[in-house]
Amino acid sequence: MNAVLNVLGIVVVLLVMYLISSNRSSVNVKQILKALIVQFVIAILIIKVPAGRLVVSNVSDVVTTVLSYGNEGIQFVFGSLGMPEAPTGFIFAFQTLGNVVFISALVGVLFYLGILGFVIEKIGWVIGKAFGTSEVESFVAVANMFLGQTDSPILVSKYLKEMTDSEIMLVLVSGMGSMSVSIIAGYTALGIPIESLLIASTMVPISSVIISKILLPQVDQVKEIDSIKIDAKENKHNVFDALSAGAMDGMAMAMAIGAALIAMISIVALVNGMLGLVGLSLEGILSYVFAPIGYLMGLTGKDVFVAGELLGSKLILNEFVAFGKLGQILSGLNPRTGLMLTISLAGFANVSSIGISISGISILCPEKRGTLARLATKGMIGGFSVSLLSALIVGLVSLF
Repeated sequence: MNAVLNVLGIVVVLLVMYLISSNRSSVNVKQILKALIVQFVIAILIIKVPAGRLVVSNVSDVVTTVLSYGNEGIQFVFGSLGMPEAPTGFIFAFQTLGNVVFISALVGVLFYLGILGFVIEKIGWVIGKAFGTSEVESFVAVANMFLGQTDSPILVSKYLKEMTDSEIMLVLVSGMGSMSVSIIAGYTALGIPIESLLIASTMVPISSVIISKILLPQVDQVKEIDSIKIDAKENKHNVFDALSAGAMDGMAMAMAIGAALIAMISIVALVNGMLGLVGLSLEGILSYVFAPIGYLMGLTGKDVFVAGELLGSKLILNEFVAFGKLGQILSGLNPRTGLMLTISLAGFANVSSIGISISGISILCPEKRGTLARLATKGMIGGFSVSLLSALIVGLVSLF
């Protein structure tokens, strides 16, 4: 029965995308089916094949070890406030947001040295050849395995002006459907397994192609570019300059995350205070509105409404709020349910991301501001669906 529900869920997600498509008659069914098959193959490799599971496990161990090195800098600067075992206990602002600075600096260095750029170029080239997407949009989709919605477009900023609406849609969908490696430490500190987050990141590029090319098929002539050169150095003078810039970006990101969480959690408390007068709560309302998605995941009983509440919190508020709630109950869920919920929440797609994407990307290419404003809302819906589609595929594969 769960398999039937998961298949139905995948069909529903794709059907909704088709119904809101800007050009239904031009959807390339062959392209979508090919991408779906490849996505299932990837899911089987990383979920069912022992060698694939071993790779994910080893990468998870490496990432966990790397993240732990950030504690050295945190504890040097903040002393016992940066130590979970200290009498002060766990303090999110220091022990979690502090690590964002370290990871952001590390990512800056890896890009300056060309290591991440090399990986993105090679995988992007393969995706472009396999599914007929342009090199630029393919590179951005792959970059969103590692970067955020406004970070990855920087790599190809000089090409944005020439991109078609369909290419821009893939940039928006993959950006809002992804999560930045710089803040993965924040999610793990909330109790989310790094292995599940890595699986979610792996699924982003292909799911983004599927969703975006249904929402807005490629009908305009794509500008031919002989060779894409990713702008990894971004006028950085040396590796120390890249490290410093990455650290400053991380600090800005950490402060933005902290500010957003303070505002969001406080607003939710205020809304709940008012709704409490009539015996309601925001969480309760969201759990019913989004419960059908939990049902299509094959969940039962109260887990259906838990999924609804988490998905609603992610879409209306942000993924940090949702992950915070999931982390508190994850140990009580069966592994398949926990994995599906983690993947479904792993992305930036929420209402506030609409404005972030429009303003962040239009700075790189003011000429596309109108296009971004026109496509961003649908891109957010697409980004939300990217995570759902990935979760449903992984959930279906895990049943066998």
